[in-house]
Amino acid sequence: MSATAAPAEAPAGMDLADYLRVLRVYWKAIVAFTLLATLAALGWTVLQPKIYSSDSSGIVVTPGSDNVSLSLAGDSLAKAKVKNYESVARSRLVADRVIASLELNTTADALLGNITVKVPLDTAEIRVTAQSTDPATAQRVADAWVNGLAAQVEAIETAAPDGTQVAPAATAVRVLPLGKAVLPTGPTSPNTRLNLALGALVGLALGVAYAVIRRQLDRRIRKAADVERLFGVPVVGTLPVDHRLEGKSMVLDAGTEAQVHDAGGAMAEALRELRTNLSFLDVDQPPRIIVVTSSVQAEGKSTVTANLAVAMAAAGENVVVVDGDLRRPTLVDVFNLVPGAGVTDVLTGTAELADVLQPWGALPNLSVLGSGRIPPNPSELLGSRAMRNMLNALAEDAVVLIDAPPLLPVTDAAVLSRTADGAIVVIRTGRTTQEQLAQSLGNLDKVKGRILGAVLNYVPTRGTDAYSYYGTYTSAHSPETQPEPQRHGVGAATESEGALEAALSGRRVRN
Repeated sequence: MSATAAPAEAPAGMDLADYLRVLRVYWKAIVAFTLLATLAALGWTVLQPKIYSSDSSGIVVTPGSDNVSLSLAGDSLAKAKVKNYESVARSRLVADRVIASLELNTTADALLGNITVKVPLDTAEIRVTAQSTDPATAQRVADAWVNGLAAQVEAIETAAPDGTQVAPAATAVRVLPLGKAVLPTGPTSPNTRLNLALGALVGLALGVAYAVIRRQLDRRIRKAADVERLFGVPVVGTLPVDHRLEGKSMVLDAGTEAQVHDAGGAMAEALRELRTNLSFLDVDQPPRIIVVTSSVQAEGKSTVTANLAVAMAAAGENVVVVDGDLRRPTLVDVFNLVPGAGVTDVLTGTAELADVLQPWGALPNLSVLGSGRIPPNPSELLGSRAMRNMLNALAEDAVVLIDAPPLLPVTDAAVLSRTADGAIVVIRTGRTTQEQLAQSLGNLDKVKGRILGAVLNYVPTRGTDAYSYYGTYTSAHSPETQPEPQRHGVGAATESEGALEAALSGRRVRN
């Protein structure tokens, strides 16, 4: 099986499921953006001066209609005139009258900026709205503006063509104030609720945009579906995060033989699943020599190799673990064995294979072959005919797992894959990028190495794409018998099932 050197193109665009996943993954960032924008809007609102508004109105009446109720008689004329008076109400002439009457220390243009004049549709009314930082000033200006408009209209209507003034009683129309303006009790600006709502909306939009951009730019592998879709490589196992492995490599449940067989929990179940998947890769000719590697360092390949070997040995397989990392060997420390002679000594003829194989105490059918002394030419040794003969000799009686160096820094793992029956590439969830995996698979493809599959390591147990573990599944027992101690996961299988699995495993070894 081979893989392409570059990942396949992802589908263009995002569907609803993609957006929902983005929201689940980056919800904290979206909430943070929303809160920050809302707080910014609140801060801006607090810093703005409070503006108070007061309204006052006047109505256009015809001659003889001093009483507002009688003004309907000249309704048509009033509605025709009110459009002209709207322009007058926005003029500097009225502003100068208001400044003089109230003795304001401002200019006409500045005062006009705080005045709004409106004429309701199909009415003879003129509404004036005055704004100020002081509510009393807003009230006084609104009233004075209507009075100033009335005075200015009277001056216009009483002017004769020759420039003289006529008697007020002979004027055609006038503007009458409609009561006093009300003293405002609260500011109309800034609108705190509206500003906070707008701030939250802008923050939410920025948060979603940030999440979508992060999703598009994030090239890290987070789920098995990405590996299978982009590279066409099957994921043969997913291993959850186990806090016992933080900062170190070790064999889990490395106590007595009974403890190894009955190990429970999510990690133990995941290792059993990986073991089972490997046995079904090729039923007729199952792989006997397997290289376990990764793209770069610190992806957990040595830990996966050691614990997979323990899981296979617990099922009855004869297993030999070979430390093929001749540059930075670690398996002897992982299994807590005595360092000494190993691969390099066997290949150079200074030691016999049977003398350097170290059985692991918890499982006698599991042996470990260390790396030996660090040579100056690791790639040449690993690709030698002596290495191939040694691995074939080990594979006659056992399944051989080789802990190989990473694929990207050195060529050792690619060289070993030519001798082995296949390679497993360990991927660290949320850290290994698509480009790294593509280059790693490309390196194996160049040497015609067989890729058995990928193992997704450090899969989170919470959040989106978390590892699913269903806990305890026990067999039923008769009411007359005492229930056996509860076991977790596959460790709760019956003894007959364990015996059958061991028998099948032994049969594969003999074949």
